[in-house]
Amino acid sequence: MSALPTDRQHHIQVAPGEVGRYVLLPGDPGRSEPIARLFDEPRLVARNREYETWSGYLDGELVSVTSTGIGCPSAAIALEELVKVGADTFIRVGTSGAIQTDTETGELAIVTAAIRDEGTSSHYLPMEFPAVAHPLVVDALLRAARTTGARSRAGVSQSKDSFYGEVEPERMPLARDLADRWHAWRAGGAICSEMEASALFIVASILRVRAGGVMQMHMEGTTDHDPQRTLLLSTAVEALRELIRADREGGVWP
Repeated sequence: MSALPTDRQHHIQVAPGEVGRYVLLPGDPGRSEPIARLFDEPRLVARNREYETWSGYLDGELVSVTSTGIGCPSAAIALEELVKVGADTFIRVGTSGAIQTDTETGELAIVTAAIRDEGTSSHYLPMEFPAVAHPLVVDALLRAARTTGARSRAGVSQSKDSFYGEVEPERMPLARDLADRWHAWRAGGAICSEMEASALFIVASILRVRAGGVMQMHMEGTTDHDPQRTLLLSTAVEALRELIRADREGGVWP
């Protein structure tokens, strides 16, 4: 990896030394502070546009949380700039629509790979290249879910560009095509639909860093509730602890 830059990053407004190597990535800036409150000694680092960054400590290790906003373009920018200031391990933390009909609202999706149903990642690699989560991050999330007692399942996510193309497909000119594709994702075993994972996985692959994701799933017509969201956040934080422990014990890299 090339030498770290000395300047503050243009979009996230963070400089080297202000964030840890381990970073949680929610979409909503309003989630950054609640996540950071689960760290020791949390402090606000920067707030600019959709990007809000806090840092603190877990088990004596500097860790951070940076919001990415909605969608793959802004998420890719956040990852690019965080890597430039020294971060190398990322967990996307968010909500998603459930694809499988047997999903219980609030169940966690531990994302192993993502369908590249978006445009951002095509500017990095041909669409034939798979968007895959790092196995060590997936393993850490699986272990964390067992520790927190969260209901979870591991599987493939659909990463899309249009929120309303999913939730109101019937009013779209491409309604039939959207429905056919949704049925295909379900038949193929995809477990959830969100808007960032595929680009994060592709960018992470190119930059030789680690990325994974955990999403709280919701069936159509339901919303998240505070107890379920708390379990999502505590599982993500516990996964960071797992990664910190593995790295200190000489975990496989990359």
